[in-house]
Amino acid sequence: MDETLITTLITTLSEGTAAIGIRLGPAELDRFATYHREILLWNRRINLISERSAQEIVLRHFLDSLTPAPFLDRPDGALIDLGSGGGFPGIPLRIALPGLQLTLIEASRKKSSFLSHVVRTLRLDGVFVIRGRVEELTAGEALPGRFDTLISRAAFKLPDLIRMASFFLKPGGQLIAMKGADPRKEMDETGRVSEAAGMVFTACRAVRPPGADSLRNIIIYNRVFR
Repeated sequence: MDETLITTLITTLSEGTAAIGIRLGPAELDRFATYHREILLWNRRINLISERSAQEIVLRHFLDSLTPAPFLDRPDGALIDLGSGGGFPGIPLRIALPGLQLTLIEASRKKSSFLSHVVRTLRLDGVFVIRGRVEELTAGEALPGRFDTLISRAAFKLPDLIRMASFFLKPGGQLIAMKGADPRKEMDETGRVSEAAGMVFTACRAVRPPGADSLRNIIIYNRVFR
């Protein structure tokens, strides 16, 4: 990677994460630089991100993925990322929070292959990639009630996420849904769904990721103890 690009990447990351309240050391910054390189290389073969966002990976993907970090109840717990795609938000969160135990769920064979490659390349211990549709996984017996946190970045509608979270989360576990600037329509559809799923609304935090033009809403639910 070009030295100027690396310097710009590291500076943008360091300043952006400091604004979020995260401090990255040299090892974490190096992993982000490697992750950035692998995204660009693989994006030539498979559609991980748009061509426009390829020019803005740090702002649109890395820093955006880190905005939920201050809201995690268990930054050292077990987190499942549904519809991870190119690894967002799970991999940036795991790089920044080394104690996190991460499971990435991705239905696409090509994208899950990329995720497995990145996990090996970055030597991320305690990170697992599962290829499969969430609907199929919730019909099985391997994953129910195993996770402290479930997160997803705009991959599913909020009512669907609430149902999924009820399956995957431990009692008291936390659902973090990363939504756009105006999530009110989806939130209005969740009343009966959340009650039936045993999930309670906790908070909706409007944040502006560093360098972003629009707000990101972090919607939080918790699974009730029962």
